[in-house]
Amino acid sequence: MRDLKNNMVILACIMVAICITTLDAAIPSSIRKTINDVNKKGSYLGIVVPNAFEMNPLLNSSNFVANSNLPYLDVQGRRFHLGTVKNQKVIMVMTGLSMLNSGLTTQLLLTLFEIKGIVHFGIAGNANSNLQIGDVTIPKYWAHTGLWNWQRYGFGPQDELAFEAFGDYTRQYGYLNFSDYDVDKKKSGSYLNSVWYQPEEVFPVTGTPEERQHAFWVEVDQSYYKLSEKLEGTNLTRCVNATTCLPRSPIVARVDKGCSANVFVDNAAYRQFLNTKFNITPIDMETAAVGLVSLQLGTPFIAIRSLSDLAGGGSAQSNEASIYSSLAADNAVTAVVNFISLLS
Repeated sequence: MRDLKNNMVILACIMVAICITTLDAAIPSSIRKTINDVNKKGSYLGIVVPNAFEMNPLLNSSNFVANSNLPYLDVQGRRFHLGTVKNQKVIMVMTGLSMLNSGLTTQLLLTLFEIKGIVHFGIAGNANSNLQIGDVTIPKYWAHTGLWNWQRYGFGPQDELAFEAFGDYTRQYGYLNFSDYDVDKKKSGSYLNSVWYQPEEVFPVTGTPEERQHAFWVEVDQSYYKLSEKLEGTNLTRCVNATTCLPRSPIVARVDKGCSANVFVDNAAYRQFLNTKFNITPIDMETAAVGLVSLQLGTPFIAIRSLSDLAGGGSAQSNEASIYSSLAADNAVTAVVNFISLLS
């Protein structure tokens, strides 16, 4: 019996050593110590940004004051910028393009650091004909509209989806039927048939592990959203240069819904579908992932997206973002800085 106990103790020590070694391999002990020192100084506002051209107008401005002792910390391929914005201690990180990158980066940020809330910002396509390029939108809800159940040819809305009976998929949120957009209306149907929009499986920290919940619409933090009303009337940039100006001065608008997917939308028909079906205004490739991670970890979250193009709905021969993306990025930063000042 004593030998058995000794063997169990030895095995336990080996397992602990393996876990420590694995953790050190993922995040070196020196970096973990620095992270611990950062967290001892209190909680931070997390700022999550998709790309460098969206982040740099804030990072390089006088509004961001870098931490003199530790201006940034590199962890697992991400650079976390430490500093203040309007006297708020912040940690700002660039995610890179897509839902995967934004979700992973947000998870890493919230796992490593003491974060009291997330402000996400960037540019987006515009699906709302009542708004123009340059306007800054703040949706109340976000959805990932790239998770589909692609229905086989010959089946219709009345037919159960594959695995629907097991709770994996649903017809609750509707579908896109490709034949509705056929150029030749004489044809009956399309071999592509329909795709049904699906909610994400989520596992909140307040729930039971391995017991899934579902979320299609992710609501931003209610107190953040209420506070953002004070941004209406913000002075925003109207002109790219002396010869290229928008028809009117841009505005900050709180809107109902936005959506994200791993798709750059530059198609008038799909733009109209998203607005008609889901009441979407901004269309991007990252926000819903940031929101879903924040939802699961119980972290307050808001997203501010400035409209850089018409998502294929304009009359131009090419996407407008090539002209207006820098203006839109600047306007997003202006709104974000003003929002953070309200938190102070």
